Amino acid sequence: MSARAEVGVFQELQKRLDLAFRKLAGQERLTEESVKEALREVRVALLEADVDFAVARDFVGRVREQTLGQPVAAGLTPAQHVVKIVHDELVTLLGGQARELNLGERPVATLMVMGLQGSGKTTFCGKLAKLLVAEGRRPLLVAADIYRPAAIDQLHTLGEALGVPVHSDRESRNAAQIVKLGLRRARDKGCDVLIVDTAGRLHVDDTLMQELVTIDRVVPMHEKLLVLDAMTGQEAVRIAQEFAGRVGFDGVVLTKLDGDARGGAALSVLQVTGRPVKLVGVGEKLEDLEVFHPDRMAGRILGMGDVLSLIEKAERSMDLDEAEDLAQRFTDGQFTLEDFQRQIRQMRRLGPLQGVLKMLPGLGGAALDKANVDESQLSRVEAIMNSMTRQERRHPDVINGSRRKRIARGSGTNVSQVNRLLKQYRDMRRMMKEINAAGGLQEFSRRVLDRR
Repeated sequence: MSARAEVGVFQELQKRLDLAFRKLAGQERLTEESVKEALREVRVALLEADVDFAVARDFVGRVREQTLGQPVAAGLTPAQHVVKIVHDELVTLLGGQARELNLGERPVATLMVMGLQGSGKTTFCGKLAKLLVAEGRRPLLVAADIYRPAAIDQLHTLGEALGVPVHSDRESRNAAQIVKLGLRRARDKGCDVLIVDTAGRLHVDDTLMQELVTIDRVVPMHEKLLVLDAMTGQEAVRIAQEFAGRVGFDGVVLTKLDGDARGGAALSVLQVTGRPVKLVGVGEKLEDLEVFHPDRMAGRILGMGDVLSLIEKAERSMDLDEAEDLAQRFTDGQFTLEDFQRQIRQMRRLGPLQGVLKMLPGLGGAALDKANVDESQLSRVEAIMNSMTRQERRHPDVINGSRRKRIARGSGTNVSQVNRLLKQYRDMRRMMKEINAAGGLQEFSRRVLDRR
Protein backbone atom coordinates (compact mmCIF):
# COMPACT_ATOMS: atom_id res chain seq x y z
CA MET A 1 0.00 0.00 0.00
CA SER A 2 1.31 3.46 -0.83
CA ALA A 3 2.16 5.96 1.88
CA ARG A 4 -0.62 8.12 0.55
CA ALA A 5 -3.13 5.28 0.92
CA GLU A 6 -2.05 4.71 4.51
CA VAL A 7 -3.22 8.22 5.42
CA GLY A 8 -6.77 6.86 5.51
CA VAL A 9 -10.11 7.61 4.05
CA PHE A 10 -11.07 10.54 6.30
CA GLN A 11 -7.71 12.27 6.77
CA GLU A 12 -8.48 15.32 4.62
CA LEU A 13 -11.92 15.64 6.19
CA GLN A 14 -10.29 15.58 9.63
CA LYS A 15 -8.00 18.43 8.67
CA ARG A 16 -10.80 20.62 7.31
CA LEU A 17 -13.02 20.05 10.33
CA ASP A 18 -10.09 20.78 12.62
CA LEU A 19 -9.62 24.08 10.80
CA ALA A 20 -13.30 24.90 11.26
CA PHE A 21 -13.23 24.23 15.00
CA ARG A 22 -10.02 26.20 15.49
CA LYS A 23 -11.89 29.30 14.33
CA LEU A 24 -14.04 28.96 17.45
CA ALA A 25 -11.14 28.34 19.83
CA GLY A 26 -10.63 31.06 22.40
CA GLN A 27 -14.09 32.55 21.99
CA GLU A 28 -15.97 33.10 25.22
CA ARG A 29 -19.37 32.77 23.60
CA LEU A 30 -20.91 31.70 20.32
CA THR A 31 -22.29 34.33 18.01
CA GLU A 32 -24.40 33.79 14.94
CA GLU A 33 -21.59 35.14 12.77
CA SER A 34 -18.85 32.92 14.28
CA VAL A 35 -21.07 29.84 14.02
CA LYS A 36 -21.94 30.71 10.43
CA GLU A 37 -18.26 31.01 9.51
CA ALA A 38 -17.31 27.74 11.21
CA LEU A 39 -20.19 25.82 9.65
CA ARG A 40 -19.29 27.19 6.24
CA GLU A 41 -15.97 25.36 6.67
CA VAL A 42 -17.79 22.23 7.84
CA ARG A 43 -20.01 22.31 4.75
CA VAL A 44 -17.01 22.74 2.44
CA ALA A 45 -15.23 19.90 4.25
CA LEU A 46 -18.17 17.56 3.68
CA LEU A 47 -18.54 18.48 0.03
CA GLU A 48 -14.81 18.02 -0.58
CA ALA A 49 -15.14 14.60 1.06
CA ASP A 50 -17.66 13.83 -1.71
CA VAL A 51 -20.69 13.79 0.59
CA ASP A 52 -24.00 14.12 -1.25
CA PHE A 53 -24.95 17.82 -1.59
CA ALA A 54 -28.39 17.44 0.02
CA VAL A 55 -26.95 15.35 2.86
CA ALA A 56 -24.25 17.97 3.56
CA ARG A 57 -26.80 20.80 3.45
CA ASP A 58 -29.20 19.09 5.85
CA PHE A 59 -26.37 18.07 8.19
CA VAL A 60 -25.08 21.63 8.50
CA GLY A 61 -28.64 22.90 8.99
CA ARG A 62 -29.21 20.56 11.93
CA VAL A 63 -25.89 21.50 13.52
CA ARG A 64 -26.64 25.22 13.13
CA GLU A 65 -30.07 24.83 14.68
CA GLN A 66 -28.71 23.00 17.72
CA THR A 67 -25.65 25.22 18.13
CA LEU A 68 -27.67 28.44 18.22
CA GLY A 69 -30.63 26.91 20.02
CA GLN A 70 -28.85 25.37 23.01
CA PRO A 71 -26.77 26.95 25.80
CA VAL A 72 -23.18 25.84 26.03
CA ALA A 73 -23.04 22.85 28.39
CA ALA A 74 -21.32 23.38 31.73
CA GLY A 75 -17.63 22.55 31.63
CA LEU A 76 -17.35 22.94 27.84
CA THR A 77 -15.84 25.75 25.83
CA PRO A 78 -17.87 27.06 22.87
CA ALA A 79 -15.60 25.15 20.48
CA GLN A 80 -16.05 21.91 22.44
CA HIS A 81 -19.80 22.48 22.49
CA VAL A 82 -19.87 22.65 18.68
CA VAL A 83 -17.58 19.61 18.35
CA LYS A 84 -19.96 17.60 20.57
CA ILE A 85 -22.96 18.57 18.44
CA VAL A 86 -21.10 17.72 15.23
CA HIS A 87 -20.01 14.39 16.73
CA ASP A 88 -23.56 13.47 17.73
CA GLU A 89 -24.92 14.42 14.30
CA LEU A 90 -22.16 12.43 12.59
CA VAL A 91 -23.13 9.38 14.63
CA THR A 92 -26.75 9.82 13.51
CA LEU A 93 -25.69 10.36 9.89
CA LEU A 94 -23.64 7.16 9.97
CA GLY A 95 -26.48 5.06 11.37
CA GLY A 96 -26.58 5.64 15.11
CA GLN A 97 -25.42 2.18 16.15
CA ALA A 98 -23.73 -0.91 14.77
CA ARG A 99 -26.11 -3.19 12.85
CA GLU A 100 -25.73 -6.93 13.18
CA LEU A 101 -26.11 -9.32 10.26
CA ASN A 102 -29.47 -11.06 10.17
CA LEU A 103 -28.45 -14.70 10.13
CA GLY A 104 -31.96 -15.97 10.84
CA GLU A 105 -33.13 -19.00 12.77
CA ARG A 106 -33.34 -21.62 10.03
CA PRO A 107 -30.76 -24.46 10.10
CA VAL A 108 -28.80 -22.65 7.38
CA ALA A 109 -28.71 -18.84 7.26
CA THR A 110 -28.57 -17.58 3.67
CA LEU A 111 -26.57 -14.51 2.75
CA MET A 112 -26.14 -13.05 -0.75
CA VAL A 113 -23.25 -10.75 -1.66
CA MET A 114 -23.92 -8.34 -4.54
CA GLY A 115 -22.05 -5.54 -6.27
CA LEU A 116 -20.37 -4.42 -9.45
CA GLN A 117 -17.28 -6.07 -10.88
CA GLY A 118 -14.13 -4.84 -9.14
CA SER A 119 -15.85 -3.78 -5.93
CA GLY A 120 -14.18 -6.58 -3.96
CA LYS A 121 -17.13 -8.98 -3.61
CA THR A 122 -15.21 -12.25 -3.77
CA THR A 123 -12.48 -11.11 -1.40
CA PHE A 124 -15.17 -9.88 0.98
CA CYS A 125 -16.81 -13.32 0.92
CA GLY A 126 -13.53 -14.81 2.14
CA LYS A 127 -13.16 -12.15 4.85
CA LEU A 128 -16.74 -12.70 6.00
CA ALA A 129 -16.19 -16.47 6.13
CA LYS A 130 -13.11 -15.95 8.30
CA LEU A 131 -15.04 -13.61 10.62
CA LEU A 132 -17.90 -16.10 10.97
CA VAL A 133 -15.53 -19.00 11.66
CA ALA A 134 -13.95 -16.93 14.45
CA GLU A 135 -17.47 -16.52 15.90
CA GLY A 136 -18.01 -20.29 15.91
CA ARG A 137 -20.11 -20.51 12.75
CA ARG A 138 -19.67 -23.06 9.95
CA PRO A 139 -19.99 -21.24 6.61
CA LEU A 140 -20.11 -22.67 3.10
CA LEU A 141 -19.16 -20.48 0.12
CA VAL A 142 -21.11 -20.66 -3.15
CA ALA A 143 -19.51 -19.52 -6.42
CA ALA A 144 -22.57 -18.19 -8.28
CA ASP A 145 -20.63 -16.09 -10.80
CA ILE A 146 -21.24 -18.11 -13.97
CA TYR A 147 -19.46 -15.62 -16.22
CA ARG A 148 -15.97 -15.32 -14.74
CA PRO A 149 -14.02 -18.56 -14.16
CA ALA A 150 -11.37 -16.50 -12.35
CA ALA A 151 -13.93 -15.59 -9.67
CA ILE A 152 -14.64 -19.29 -9.09
CA ASP A 153 -10.91 -20.02 -8.86
CA GLN A 154 -10.43 -17.16 -6.40
CA LEU A 155 -13.26 -18.37 -4.16
CA HIS A 156 -11.85 -21.91 -4.11
CA THR A 157 -8.41 -20.52 -3.21
CA LEU A 158 -9.92 -18.51 -0.36
CA GLY A 159 -11.93 -21.49 0.85
CA GLU A 160 -8.85 -23.70 0.86
CA ALA A 161 -6.85 -21.13 2.82
CA LEU A 162 -9.63 -20.84 5.39
CA GLY A 163 -10.58 -24.49 5.56
CA VAL A 164 -14.10 -23.56 4.44
CA PRO A 165 -16.00 -25.70 1.87
CA VAL A 166 -16.86 -24.14 -1.50
CA HIS A 167 -19.68 -25.19 -3.83
CA SER A 168 -19.39 -24.47 -7.56
CA ASP A 169 -20.48 -25.88 -10.93
CA ARG A 170 -18.38 -24.69 -13.85
CA GLU A 171 -20.67 -26.32 -16.42
CA SER A 172 -23.97 -24.83 -15.24
CA ARG A 173 -25.30 -21.56 -16.69
CA ASN A 174 -28.06 -21.31 -14.06
CA ALA A 175 -26.88 -19.29 -11.05
CA ALA A 176 -30.08 -19.88 -9.06
CA GLN A 177 -29.76 -23.65 -9.47
CA ILE A 178 -26.13 -23.52 -8.32
CA VAL A 179 -27.24 -21.69 -5.17
CA LYS A 180 -30.07 -24.16 -4.57
CA LEU A 181 -27.68 -27.12 -4.79
CA GLY A 182 -25.21 -25.23 -2.61
CA LEU A 183 -27.87 -24.90 0.10
CA ARG A 184 -28.52 -28.65 -0.08
CA ARG A 185 -24.78 -29.32 0.25
CA ALA A 186 -24.55 -26.95 3.23
CA ARG A 187 -27.26 -28.93 5.01
CA ASP A 188 -25.55 -32.23 4.20
CA LYS A 189 -22.20 -30.98 5.54
CA GLY A 190 -23.68 -29.49 8.71
CA CYS A 191 -22.87 -25.90 7.72
CA ASP A 192 -25.02 -23.15 9.25
CA VAL A 193 -24.30 -20.15 6.96
CA LEU A 194 -24.46 -20.02 3.16
CA ILE A 195 -22.45 -17.16 1.61
CA VAL A 196 -23.34 -16.61 -2.04
CA ASP A 197 -20.83 -14.79 -4.23
CA THR A 198 -22.85 -13.46 -7.18
CA ALA A 199 -21.75 -12.14 -10.55
CA GLY A 200 -20.89 -8.51 -11.09
CA ARG A 201 -20.88 -6.22 -14.08
CA LEU A 202 -18.94 -3.14 -15.04
CA HIS A 203 -22.24 -1.26 -14.74
CA VAL A 204 -25.80 -1.87 -13.58
CA ASP A 205 -27.86 -3.72 -16.22
CA ASP A 206 -31.16 -5.64 -16.50
CA THR A 207 -29.51 -9.07 -16.86
CA LEU A 208 -27.57 -8.65 -13.62
CA MET A 209 -30.61 -7.43 -11.71
CA GLN A 210 -32.92 -10.17 -12.96
CA GLU A 211 -30.38 -12.86 -12.05
CA LEU A 212 -30.18 -11.55 -8.49
CA VAL A 213 -33.98 -11.39 -8.19
CA THR A 214 -34.23 -14.99 -9.44
CA ILE A 215 -31.64 -16.27 -6.95
CA ASP A 216 -33.50 -14.55 -4.11
CA ARG A 217 -36.79 -16.09 -5.27
CA VAL A 218 -35.43 -19.64 -5.57
CA VAL A 219 -33.45 -19.44 -2.30
CA PRO A 220 -34.92 -16.68 -0.09
CA MET A 221 -32.12 -14.73 1.58
CA HIS A 222 -31.91 -13.77 5.23
CA GLU A 223 -29.44 -11.05 4.34
CA LYS A 224 -28.54 -9.30 1.10
CA LEU A 225 -25.34 -7.27 1.28
CA LEU A 226 -24.26 -4.73 -1.31
CA VAL A 227 -20.49 -4.35 -1.62
CA LEU A 228 -19.38 -0.85 -2.62
CA ASP A 229 -15.90 0.45 -3.33
CA ALA A 230 -15.39 3.43 -0.98
CA MET A 231 -12.88 4.92 -3.43
CA THR A 232 -15.61 5.62 -6.00
CA GLY A 233 -17.24 8.23 -3.74
CA GLN A 234 -20.65 9.42 -4.89
CA GLU A 235 -20.62 6.89 -7.74
CA ALA A 236 -20.93 4.23 -5.00
CA VAL A 237 -24.02 6.00 -3.66
CA ARG A 238 -25.56 6.15 -7.14
CA ILE A 239 -24.97 2.40 -7.56
CA ALA A 240 -26.57 1.80 -4.16
CA GLN A 241 -29.66 3.74 -5.26
CA GLU A 242 -29.94 1.55 -8.37
CA PHE A 243 -29.71 -1.68 -6.36
CA ALA A 244 -32.12 -0.39 -3.72
CA GLY A 245 -34.74 0.41 -6.34
CA ARG A 246 -34.42 -2.75 -8.44
CA VAL A 247 -33.32 -5.61 -6.18
CA GLY A 248 -33.27 -4.31 -2.63
CA PHE A 249 -30.63 -5.03 -0.02
CA ASP A 250 -30.33 -5.07 3.75
CA GLY A 251 -26.97 -3.48 4.33
CA VAL A 252 -23.84 -2.08 2.75
CA VAL A 253 -20.25 -3.29 2.90
CA LEU A 254 -17.68 -0.60 2.15
CA THR A 255 -14.38 -1.95 0.86
CA LYS A 256 -11.06 -0.10 0.62
CA LEU A 257 -11.97 2.18 3.50
CA ASP A 258 -8.24 2.23 4.30
CA GLY A 259 -7.42 3.73 0.92
CA ASP A 260 -7.13 7.14 -0.69
CA ALA A 261 -10.86 7.85 -0.80
CA ARG A 262 -12.73 10.90 0.43
CA GLY A 263 -15.31 9.10 2.58
CA GLY A 264 -18.46 10.50 0.99
CA ALA A 265 -20.04 7.09 0.47
CA ALA A 266 -19.85 6.21 4.18
CA LEU A 267 -21.41 9.53 5.12
CA SER A 268 -24.14 9.51 2.46
CA VAL A 269 -25.35 5.97 1.84
CA LEU A 270 -27.75 5.64 4.78
CA GLN A 271 -29.43 8.99 4.18
CA VAL A 272 -29.76 8.39 0.44
CA THR A 273 -30.83 4.72 0.42
CA GLY A 274 -32.20 4.10 3.91
CA ARG A 275 -29.82 1.13 4.25
CA PRO A 276 -27.00 1.15 6.82
CA VAL A 277 -23.33 0.33 6.44
CA LYS A 278 -22.81 -2.94 8.33
CA LEU A 279 -19.22 -3.95 7.61
CA VAL A 280 -16.09 -2.24 6.31
CA GLY A 281 -12.93 -3.58 4.67
CA VAL A 282 -9.87 -1.84 6.09
CA GLY A 283 -7.02 -3.68 4.39
CA GLU A 284 -6.03 -6.45 2.03
CA LYS A 285 -5.62 -9.30 4.53
CA LEU A 286 -8.47 -11.71 5.26
CA GLU A 287 -8.66 -10.46 8.84
CA ASP A 288 -9.07 -6.84 7.70
CA LEU A 289 -12.85 -6.72 8.07
CA GLU A 290 -14.59 -4.76 10.81
CA VAL A 291 -18.12 -4.25 12.04
CA PHE A 292 -19.08 -0.66 11.25
CA HIS A 293 -19.55 1.33 14.48
CA PRO A 294 -20.96 4.83 13.73
CA ASP A 295 -19.83 6.27 17.08
CA ARG A 296 -16.28 4.99 16.62
CA MET A 297 -16.12 6.23 13.03
CA ALA A 298 -17.36 9.67 14.12
CA GLY A 299 -14.58 9.71 16.71
CA ARG A 300 -11.99 8.91 14.04
CA ILE A 301 -13.33 11.62 11.73
CA LEU A 302 -13.04 14.22 14.49
CA GLY A 303 -9.59 13.05 15.59
CA MET A 304 -10.91 11.64 18.89
CA GLY A 305 -9.42 8.23 18.18
CA ASP A 306 -10.98 4.78 18.35
CA VAL A 307 -9.44 2.91 21.24
CA LEU A 308 -12.12 0.20 21.34
CA SER A 309 -11.45 -0.82 17.74
CA LEU A 310 -7.71 -0.80 18.46
CA ILE A 311 -8.22 -3.17 21.41
CA GLU A 312 -10.35 -5.50 19.30
CA LYS A 313 -7.77 -5.40 16.52
CA ALA A 314 -5.05 -6.27 19.02
CA GLU A 315 -7.05 -9.21 20.35
CA ARG A 316 -7.48 -10.57 16.82
CA SER A 317 -3.90 -9.95 15.68
CA MET A 318 -1.68 -10.45 18.70
CA ASP A 319 -0.59 -13.61 20.47
CA LEU A 320 -2.16 -13.29 23.93
CA ASP A 321 0.17 -15.92 25.41
CA GLU A 322 3.14 -13.90 24.20
CA ALA A 323 1.57 -10.66 25.45
CA GLU A 324 1.05 -12.27 28.86
CA ASP A 325 4.66 -13.47 28.91
CA LEU A 326 5.92 -9.98 28.01
CA ALA A 327 3.76 -8.44 30.72
CA GLN A 328 5.17 -10.87 33.27
CA ARG A 329 8.75 -10.13 32.19
CA PHE A 330 8.03 -6.40 32.53
CA THR A 331 6.72 -7.08 36.04
CA ASP A 332 9.76 -9.16 36.97
CA GLY A 333 12.18 -6.55 35.61
CA GLN A 334 13.61 -8.96 33.03
CA PHE A 335 12.96 -6.83 29.93
CA THR A 336 15.72 -7.52 27.37
CA LEU A 337 16.39 -6.46 23.80
CA GLU A 338 14.98 -9.83 22.77
CA ASP A 339 11.72 -8.86 24.50
CA PHE A 340 11.91 -5.45 22.81
CA GLN A 341 12.17 -7.24 19.45
CA ARG A 342 9.16 -9.43 20.25
CA GLN A 343 7.21 -6.34 21.31
CA ILE A 344 7.90 -4.60 17.99
CA ARG A 345 6.83 -7.68 16.04
CA GLN A 346 3.59 -7.86 18.02
CA MET A 347 2.90 -4.20 17.28
CA ARG A 348 3.58 -4.60 13.56
CA ARG A 349 0.95 -7.34 13.37
CA LEU A 350 -1.62 -4.62 13.99
CA GLY A 351 -0.86 -3.14 10.57
CA PRO A 352 0.81 0.08 9.38
CA LEU A 353 1.95 2.18 12.34
CA GLN A 354 0.20 5.30 11.06
CA GLY A 355 -3.09 3.41 10.93
CA VAL A 356 -2.61 2.31 14.54
CA LEU A 357 -1.68 5.78 15.76
CA LYS A 358 -4.71 7.45 14.19
CA MET A 359 -6.91 5.29 16.44
CA LEU A 360 -5.39 7.03 19.48
CA PRO A 361 -7.08 10.20 20.77
CA GLY A 362 -5.42 13.41 19.60
CA LEU A 363 -3.44 11.81 16.76
CA GLY A 364 -5.84 12.39 13.91
CA GLY A 365 -5.68 14.99 11.15
CA ALA A 366 -2.94 17.59 11.42
CA ALA A 367 -1.56 16.12 14.65
CA LEU A 368 -0.65 12.89 12.86
CA ASP A 369 1.10 14.86 10.11
CA LYS A 370 3.22 16.63 12.73
CA ALA A 371 4.11 13.28 14.28
CA ASN A 372 6.04 12.48 11.06
CA VAL A 373 5.61 8.74 11.43
CA ASP A 374 8.30 6.84 9.53
CA GLU A 375 7.48 3.14 9.16
CA SER A 376 11.02 2.47 7.95
CA GLN A 377 12.40 3.31 11.42
CA LEU A 378 10.83 0.14 12.82
CA SER A 379 12.40 -1.87 9.99
CA ARG A 380 15.77 -0.31 10.80
CA VAL A 381 15.41 -1.14 14.49
CA GLU A 382 14.54 -4.75 13.62
CA ALA A 383 17.52 -4.96 11.25
CA ILE A 384 19.85 -3.79 14.03
CA MET A 385 18.50 -6.33 16.50
CA ASN A 386 18.62 -9.11 13.88
CA SER A 387 22.34 -8.38 13.47
CA MET A 388 22.96 -9.04 17.16
CA THR A 389 23.73 -12.45 18.60
CA ARG A 390 21.24 -14.02 20.98
CA GLN A 391 23.64 -13.33 23.85
CA GLU A 392 23.78 -9.63 22.91
CA ARG A 393 19.99 -9.34 22.76
CA ARG A 394 19.62 -11.06 26.13
CA HIS A 395 22.56 -9.26 27.79
CA PRO A 396 22.94 -5.84 26.04
CA ASP A 397 25.59 -4.76 28.55
CA VAL A 398 28.15 -6.94 26.71
CA ILE A 399 27.84 -4.78 23.56
CA ASN A 400 31.13 -2.88 23.43
CA GLY A 401 32.61 -0.65 20.75
CA SER A 402 33.78 -3.43 18.41
CA ARG A 403 30.45 -5.23 18.70
CA ARG A 404 28.61 -2.02 17.84
CA LYS A 405 30.66 -1.63 14.67
CA ARG A 406 29.93 -5.23 13.66
CA ILE A 407 26.19 -4.80 14.33
CA ALA A 408 26.12 -1.58 12.31
CA ARG A 409 27.84 -3.25 9.33
CA GLY A 410 25.53 -6.25 9.48
CA SER A 411 22.36 -4.14 9.59
CA GLY A 412 23.35 -1.57 6.98
CA THR A 413 23.27 1.22 9.56
CA ASN A 414 25.91 3.22 11.42
CA VAL A 415 27.23 3.14 14.97
CA SER A 416 25.27 6.24 16.03
CA GLN A 417 22.00 4.51 15.05
CA VAL A 418 22.99 1.44 17.06
CA ASN A 419 23.84 3.69 20.02
CA ARG A 420 20.46 5.44 19.67
CA LEU A 421 18.63 2.10 19.82
CA LEU A 422 20.57 1.01 22.91
CA LYS A 423 19.77 4.33 24.61
CA GLN A 424 16.07 3.95 23.77
CA TYR A 425 16.14 0.46 25.23
CA ARG A 426 17.81 1.67 28.46
CA ASP A 427 15.30 4.54 28.75
CA MET A 428 12.40 2.13 28.26
CA ARG A 429 13.83 -0.31 30.80
CA ARG A 430 14.22 2.50 33.34
CA MET A 431 10.66 3.70 32.69
CA MET A 432 9.33 0.16 33.14
CA LYS A 433 11.08 -0.10 36.50
CA GLU A 434 9.51 3.18 37.64
CA ILE A 435 6.04 2.08 36.56
CA ASN A 436 6.57 -1.29 38.16
CA ALA A 437 7.53 0.33 41.43
CA ALA A 438 4.19 2.17 41.37
CA GLY A 439 2.27 -1.08 40.76
CA GLY A 440 1.27 -0.22 37.19
CA LEU A 441 2.73 -3.28 35.48
CA GLN A 442 1.13 -5.67 37.94
CA GLU A 443 -2.23 -4.09 37.07
CA PHE A 444 -1.50 -4.42 33.34
CA SER A 445 -0.57 -8.08 33.79
CA ARG A 446 -3.77 -8.71 35.75
CA ARG A 447 -5.87 -7.15 33.00
CA VAL A 448 -4.21 -9.29 30.33
CA LEU A 449 -5.13 -12.37 32.35
CA ASP A 450 -8.68 -11.07 32.95
CA ARG A 451 -9.31 -10.59 29.21
CA ARG A 452 -8.41 -14.24 28.66
